[in-house]
Amino acid sequence: MTQLTTLPATASTKDILAVIHQDGAVVVRDLIASSEVDRVLDETRPYIDATRTGADEFSGFKTTRTGALVARSPACRELILNGSVLETARQFLAPYCARIQLHLGQIIRLMPGQPSQAIHRDRWAWGTYLKDVEPQFNAIWAISDFTCENGATHVAPGSTRWPDDRRPKPDEVAHAEMSRGSALLYTGSVFHGGGENRSDGDRIGMNLTYTLGWLRQEENQYLSCPPEIARDLSAEMQDLLGYTLGSYALGYYTPPLPPGEGPESVGPEWAVGRETEGEGLGSAELFEAVARQVGDIGR
Repeated sequence: MTQLTTLPATASTKDILAVIHQDGAVVVRDLIASSEVDRVLDETRPYIDATRTGADEFSGFKTTRTGALVARSPACRELILNGSVLETARQFLAPYCARIQLHLGQIIRLMPGQPSQAIHRDRWAWGTYLKDVEPQFNAIWAISDFTCENGATHVAPGSTRWPDDRRPKPDEVAHAEMSRGSALLYTGSVFHGGGENRSDGDRIGMNLTYTLGWLRQEENQYLSCPPEIARDLSAEMQDLLGYTLGSYALGYYTPPLPPGEGPESVGPEWAVGRETEGEGLGSAELFEAVARQVGDIGR
């Protein structure tokens, strides 16, 4: 059986990206303290315990998936904004977008008796329409220890270069074993899946995924964390949720107000109380980013 590379929490973004570009995945050991994991569990346990199990084999008949983490848990917000993971995500996705966004925030609990999940690529959320573009960057935080016995995530290192109809052989699959507080970082193109939980306890992980700012998110963050909640968050978190333009002329809206009482074209920042300049389709900075890629436009 193959092995995943494991790096220490002190690893640089450059070192993490080097492994990810080669293997598609890496384990970063002990990124957060046990006390931070305790906070996550304290704040989310009532929601986890109340979550129903999946309704099909892929989502797992003995698996629960708890979302809306930004709205529900300050401790989860801190993990979403973790400097090491967020900077790695931004640099990894930078060739394909001007801004990134939060694609998914979910606590996944594999209960005893949960079979292995089908090996898949997360990028299939958009079908197989995207070619030559890496759409997402993923993190699974270990909220409990991940072991072979309790269902540590299965990953096929190097599978990012495989065709979509290729499936890994057993000796091509590694188990992402890691201690509580560690994180598995992987791309949207690597083949992976949840393992079988043969233990007598839960395997709990937090799946935080980042994607290109111009793609639709898997978890609809505007509904999971609506403006009345999002307006009290930091500007950085608001931007990750999608309360900003994904690119020039991508995501602006017209507030449905009485005649003359509001602007006609503003970015989503307006919905959370952040003023936007003028009435247009985006900032000059975003326009210039597009212009540099395609040549002079609209001049």
